[in-house]
Amino acid sequence: MSFDSNSSSKKLNFERASNFMRQFRDPDSRELKKLSANQFMEVWSHYDRDGNGYIEGTELDGFLKEFVSSANFTDISPDAVSDSMLVELKACFMEAYDDNQDGKIDIRELAQLLPMEENFLLLFRFDNPLESSVEFMKIWREYDTDGSGYIEADELKNFLRDLLKEAKKINDVSEDKLIEYTDTMLQVFDSNKDGRLQLSEMAKLLPVKENFLCRQVFKEGIEGATKLTKDDIERVFSLYDRDNNGSIENEELRGFLKDLLELVKKDYDAQDLLEFEETILQGVEYSSDGKISRKQLTMILLALAKHHQEEEPSTP
Repeated sequence: MSFDSNSSSKKLNFERASNFMRQFRDPDSRELKKLSANQFMEVWSHYDRDGNGYIEGTELDGFLKEFVSSANFTDISPDAVSDSMLVELKACFMEAYDDNQDGKIDIRELAQLLPMEENFLLLFRFDNPLESSVEFMKIWREYDTDGSGYIEADELKNFLRDLLKEAKKINDVSEDKLIEYTDTMLQVFDSNKDGRLQLSEMAKLLPVKENFLCRQVFKEGIEGATKLTKDDIERVFSLYDRDNNGSIENEELRGFLKDLLELVKKDYDAQDLLEFEETILQGVEYSSDGKISRKQLTMILLALAKHHQEEEPSTP
């Protein structure tokens, strides 16, 4: 008897879960209702079941089936979406919303799909992403006001307030809403759940247009697959010497090191960056003035290429 009870309970929970999107649709028109920040977080958490920051694979299949079936006036099961329909649906859907074409949905892409409070949506719509990690490090320094190496909740709230002010929407946002947005952003981007954002977490909230070192020619050169030419090194230097003063310094240097660190480490904090800086710079006659020259940059890139080559297992 207890088995039957548990079984029916599980079935009930499954049915609720399988129609999760239905609660967010207007019962008369079946249109999606405008979601609050908390409701958006509910949807995201429900479908990103493994918490890896993407809706992908079976998560994505489940979302698409439920999204489509919830639009029907009759309460049809998501399983009514056949495999062939799902393939066609996924192709159309990903073409429309998978901006970076990686075959999965990240939180920004979901934010474009679901109707949300306008102000909250603005926090996900960076029409002009940061040009480089140099700009990112400048913003990091500006908002990490206590120099702790983390963006704490109050600092994040100040960042979000300024972001909305820049979008000329500040008059529409109450302090309570700002607190709600801050809490939601922490839930989304604070991967290790310590109540604050470390460097790699903030980098997901505030993406840069491009990690220059991920360009094929640089990456292959650093990894030793191809030989870096003098022109390649000159291009790296000019990409980070944003003020064209002939040296890479301060946030330019931090931005370069952040991009370099991202090639080898997915999750990192300010302490990781500091230790990485010490390791990278200790062998290049680094002076205490906080600058590196073209010659020193060349030494760093060639040393990294040599290190990668030494790590490659020799073929029998």
